[in-house]
Amino acid sequence: MRRVTRESPAKDMEFTGRRGHSVRMRISTTILLTDESIRPARLARELEQRGFGGLYLPEHTHIPVSRETPPPMGGELPRSYTRTLDPLVGLAVAATVTERLALGTSVTLVAQRDPIVLAKELATLDLLSEGRVTLGVGFGWNVEEAADHGVEWRTRRALVKDRMAVMRALWSEGPTGHEGRFASVSPSHAHPKPVRPGGPRVLVGGGAGPRLFADIAAYADGWMPVGGGGLTDTAPRLRAAWQEAGRKGTPDLVPAFVVPSPGKLAHYRDLGAEEVILQLPDGDEATVLRALDDYARYL
Repeated sequence: MRRVTRESPAKDMEFTGRRGHSVRMRISTTILLTDESIRPARLARELEQRGFGGLYLPEHTHIPVSRETPPPMGGELPRSYTRTLDPLVGLAVAATVTERLALGTSVTLVAQRDPIVLAKELATLDLLSEGRVTLGVGFGWNVEEAADHGVEWRTRRALVKDRMAVMRALWSEGPTGHEGRFASVSPSHAHPKPVRPGGPRVLVGGGAGPRLFADIAAYADGWMPVGGGGLTDTAPRLRAAWQEAGRKGTPDLVPAFVVPSPGKLAHYRDLGAEEVILQLPDGDEATVLRALDDYARYL
């Protein structure tokens, strides 16, 4: 496989922004892959051949039939949510049939995963894909699903922060420990290491607000907002929180689950987004390939 880094992404898409200058933005995709949908290997090949930048996969370990928590999109929960493939396994398959395609999660429910095992899985995937991994971090919306994992809902954000610290410790160059309220690890020999020192790129999903932006500034590289609405107001607030926390540079802004239009993509680029993740339909191979052909006009 050819080495790909964040400085040389899989492929950037170029267009003229509102200010009249040529700008580049990576166009990636996300999809709820299931046992009834297009297979990850076929999808990954088709994405790379067409020039898309990346593939991001969401996760649900299971959906309790009690269904007490309403779905975030309203209405009935789509059937595909109950049949999702494991995202890391799906991305591993995608990695074996591609050379440039970025590989990410949209998102991983870190509160529902053992951080020591997750750190090993992500480091292994990143090593074998030669540095193509992005970890999207989510806090979840399904209370019943989280409860089956032993997650106390009101403290799940603090739990995720602690577990991210455990993973950062394991990704460190030398044996490093972390002692936290919700998760700890002793200084350990932990290999392989991710390609990028300190670990793969981390993007946090969730609704805008001071608490979310503080979390991003504390342990992430940027924000993965769903849909991208309201970013004219919220993107500057994120950058202000980033600077107040003493972070250098600017946070990555990666709108996800986007239904595209030329004006919308230009707007995100003008706001500083270097990558946008387009929503593919849940469907069989023919349905997804038709959507890719339609989205190809944005490339």
